[in-house]
Formats: sequence, C-alpha cells, structure tokens
Amino acid sequence: MPLIKLDKAYLAYGHRALLDHIDFQIDTNERVCLVGRNGAGKSTLMRVITGEFVLDDGERWCQPTLKIGYLAQDVTINSDQTVYDVVTEGLEETGHLLAEYHHVVQSISEASAGPASNKQDDKLIHQLDELQRKIDSCQGWLIGQRVETVISRLDLEMDLLMKNLSGGYRRRVMLAQALVNEPDLLLLDEPTNHLDIAAINWIEQYLKGFKGSLLFITHDRTFLQNLATRIVELDRGRIFSYPGDYKNYLRKKEQQLAVEEQQSAKFDKKLAEEEVWIRKGIKARRTRNEGRVRALQALRAQRNQRRERSGAVKMALDSGAMSGKIVIDAMDVKKSYGDNVVISSLTTTIMRGDRIGILGPNGCGKTTLLKLLLGELKPDSGKVRIGTRLQPAYFDQQRAILDPEKTVADNLNQGSETVTIKGKSRHIIGYLKDFLFPPQQVKAKVKSLSGGERNRLLLARLFTRPSNLLVLDEPTNDLDVETLELLEELLSEYDGTLIVVSHDRTFLDNVVTSTLVFEGHGQVNEYVGGFEDWLRQRKPDALIFSQDETAKKNKPESQKLTGATNAKANKKKLSYKEQQLLESLPITIEKLETEKAQLDRVASDSKFYQGDKKTIADTLSRINALGTELDECYQNWEALIDEQ
Repeated sequence: MPLIKLDKAYLAYGHRALLDHIDFQIDTNERVCLVGRNGAGKSTLMRVITGEFVLDDGERWCQPTLKIGYLAQDVTINSDQTVYDVVTEGLEETGHLLAEYHHVVQSISEASAGPASNKQDDKLIHQLDELQRKIDSCQGWLIGQRVETVISRLDLEMDLLMKNLSGGYRRRVMLAQALVNEPDLLLLDEPTNHLDIAAINWIEQYLKGFKGSLLFITHDRTFLQNLATRIVELDRGRIFSYPGDYKNYLRKKEQQLAVEEQQSAKFDKKLAEEEVWIRKGIKARRTRNEGRVRALQALRAQRNQRRERSGAVKMALDSGAMSGKIVIDAMDVKKSYGDNVVISSLTTTIMRGDRIGILGPNGCGKTTLLKLLLGELKPDSGKVRIGTRLQPAYFDQQRAILDPEKTVADNLNQGSETVTIKGKSRHIIGYLKDFLFPPQQVKAKVKSLSGGERNRLLLARLFTRPSNLLVLDEPTNDLDVETLELLEELLSEYDGTLIVVSHDRTFLDNVVTSTLVFEGHGQVNEYVGGFEDWLRQRKPDALIFSQDETAKKNKPESQKLTGATNAKANKKKLSYKEQQLLESLPITIEKLETEKAQLDRVASDSKFYQGDKKTIADTLSRINALGTELDECYQNWEALIDEQ
C-alpha cells in the first residue's frame, strides 16, 4: 500500500530538469535507498516528498494522516535552544512537557548548589509535581526514555546550546530529533556523516527495527548494503527502481548501461544514415519521401532531447620525489590533555608505500594522532622521528582552506588560469572538468556548491601539489559512490605513503594495508588489513563498539536527575572565571581558525616558497602554533562543557 506517490512529477532549475516527469512511490515497510551522482537532484526529490518544494508539473499524493520525519543534508539551526529542547521539539505537547520538566529539574539542581531558598525550592518542586502528573496522564515517560536513549547513543550532551555547537554536532542533534519522532515515513539525507562506526552500527540496528518506511541517501556502501530493501537511482532526471540489495543493483545497473549504450549506438547509426540521404543531390531531394523527411526531423528532435550521462571523475596524483625508506618512526609516544589520556603508549613505524588507516570513536584523538605523526604536535613523552625528503599533502575534513566567498577558480589556484600536474601545464577549465565541474561553474562562488562538490574541489586542489605522503582526514563525506570508487582506484595506484582517517568501512577495506585503532583508555593498537580484518583480529575487550564507551568515552559519569529527590544531587557549578572562559572560547576559536585558514591559503600558493626564507619560516611556525592553540582551546572547551 503506497504511503506517498509522485505522478509525472516535473521540476526544473533554469533549463535543466532535475525531475523529468517521473513516477515514484514508497510503500509501507520499505527501506529505500536513493542513489545518484552529486547534483543529480536527490535532496531536491526528498524536499518534494516532504512538501517543502512544489512541483512545476505533475502531482504529489500522500495518505491524509501521513507523518513524515526528515533529516536534511545541511543543518543551519543556530539558536539559544538546548540539545534536549531541539530533540523533543517534534514530539508535540508531550515534547514540550518533557522539555519543561527537564529545565525544572536543572533549576532545582542549580538551586540546591546555591544559597538556600525554601520558598523558591517549594515553588519548583510544586511545578515539578504538576509536570509529572501531566506526563503520567499522556504516558510520556516511555517517550522520554526513548529520547534519552537516542541522545545517549548519538553521544550528545543534552544541555548544550545549539548556537555553540559545530555543524557536525548540530547534524547529530537533528538526526536524534528525526529518530525520536518515529514517523510513518522517515527521510534521511546522509545520516552517517560525522558519525563514528559505533554510532553508525547503532543506527543500522535501530533502522532495521524501525516500524515505518524509510527513504535514505548515503555514500556509505556497507550501510547501504546492510539496510536497503530497494534501491532507486535518480539519473538525468529519470527514476530507475531496483528491488533488492546494493549488490543486485550493481549487477542490474551494469546491464542497463550496456543496453542503453547499444540502443544509443543503433539510434545514432540510423540518424547518420538519414542525414546522408537528405544531403544527396537535387534529384534525390526532388523525389524524396515527405514522410521520411518528417521522420528525420523527429529523429533530430529526439537526439536533441537525449541527456547524456556525464563523464566519470578523472583524478591523477603526482607522487613527487621518492621519500626515504622510513617515513615516520614513533617510539613510546604519550599524549594527555589534563586528566584525559589521549595516547597512553604508541610505538609504530610507517614505511614508504604503507597505507595506514586510523579508526576510533569521535573525540578519541585521531586528529591529535595525525598531528603527532606529522610533527605538528609534540608528545608529552616518547619520540617521533620524521623521515627524509617528505612532501606531505593534507586533506582537512573541515574544508577550512576553501574560502566560501571566492570562486571555484580562485580557490583552486589563486585565480591563475593554469595548473601544473605531473610537470605538465593544464588550463583550469579542462582540469576542473575532470572533477565534473562544468565551465560555467568555474566562476561560481564556493558557498553555492553542495557538500560533495566542495569535497571534489578540495581533492582537485590537493592533487595539484606533488606529494609522497598523502594524509586524508575523512575524505569520503558527501562524495557519491562512483566518485568514491574512483578515488579508491587512484589511491591504490599512488606510489607514495598514505595515512587516512575514515569511518567508511568499505573504503578502509579497499584502501589500507594496516590499521591503527583506538580501543579505549588511550590504547592505540595496530592490526594488519582494513576494517573487516580488524573485526576478526581485535581483542575481545576492545571498546570501540561498547555502548557505554561510545556514549561517554573519557568523560565522567553523567548525573541524571529523574525526580525531585535526584534533582538535588550534587553537581559541580562553574566558577565565575570558568563561566567567562566558557563563553569566550567559541569567539577565540573562531578567530584562531580564521587566522589559520588565511595562512593556510598563503602557504598553499606555489609562489609562497619562492619568497623570503624568513617569511616562509615565520608563516609555517605560526601555522603550527595556531594548530597547537586550537587543540588546547578545544580541550579546554570540552572540559568545561563536561563540568557544567
């Protein structure tokens, strides 16, 4: 039975039809994955289904009582609301009661830590009792338990303010809001972005038991394979449906493309023959069959309407000069921030040509490990020896070196019309075309690009630099599956050394030869092979998938207040100085990130290293210092958040 249907749906932007008179429906108890290239219109189709976008033509029908939950790809919410407020926001009256109850509990806790005021305490406890009665009457405690479970599994702090959170953290909050609503139809646009493997596995299991229907977009092929019961592809404005899992889709898709290629070749041959006939001499034109002429005109019109499949991304990596045999040698490396032990003891040697994966929960210290290995951060004890003749290139998951107000061309090469790839000069339009940027997009500002397009631009920029050590920090976010597979193929042919941080299980299995895994309490252990190899070899007590470890890794036990008595439980109150520091840190971090981004752009210019040596040294020194300052600011901010 269909929950929602689109009939001859048409939607275009300018001359380009994203939905070209498509028919589409979602039935009850389906788990449908929507696939297609970046920019094909997948997110647009989702917004048509929610009713946010109105069709230019065709009809949208849904069951009158259909309840839709939606996680958008980009989250812009920035308010004074707490995480708990936002998560419960879609639960209607019950959600408002639970949020109010939570705030009253917090107020009682704060009052108990301050000067005594029996009158105020009595008022709050009376308010709490009234809220308890209302929540009892609507059976809201079960919903409240569901809210707390989702918040815990996604490792969220319920009392943080949305305006103080990073984009990735806000996205997790909105994912929690979509999950707790338990709608009839749940729409998820890239739900695994910014999540660690433990959270991804939990969501997989949650969605397998979800009683409604699901439509999701993902680049995570393992997630797709484990979850989808049907795959729908949006390609050149048309919809193609493939019942079954991802492996079945790959087989059917290959067959479909082969048939399409044969049909196109046959059509083009027929058209060419008719064009030759119409161009014959005067005698032939005088005696030509008017019906055949009309048929030729129809063939021409049909050929003009055909939308060709855009070419594949063409990537090329310049591996630069050969590095020394030993790339990085780490001996008994230890690193802590206060009482938080990030790395307790690590000894490893990375040799030329190694492909190392780094795996662990969010916040465990993967970026810190990268900076230690690259010499950007000093260990508390132990030694890190960097090899000779290294030319590192670094892919930053935060895309900090892209200026959103500048054009694609300016971000690529500071406005220069050419780039040098493997010693050969190329025009930027031709080079960017290899990364699927059409000529008209070269002058567009980066802020107009989708997440996948920004990642492709960052890869294009990265690959203009010769390197023999490639460091990739979450490179797979927002990339379509086809681009991911091409990137994997490119990396497998790379002559240099690779270090990659990723939560994409398939990507790790296809690319790396060994893995450094954070397994709790600062322990970083090394395994041969990728993710699946680690699963087979890991120690029984490895904590990466432990729910307790995932929810509160390296954090004190949270003090949960579930009633008036527990509300008076002892909780530390920040001093005035600490509160001022907490409020000022986001501003400080923003200033440091802005300065670092500006210096990164300067240092990435090929002409930079031709300048004054002192200026070069001072700039690089300042970039390293800013990185250290940012790490300390983030650690302080997280510590204060945990204590408040």
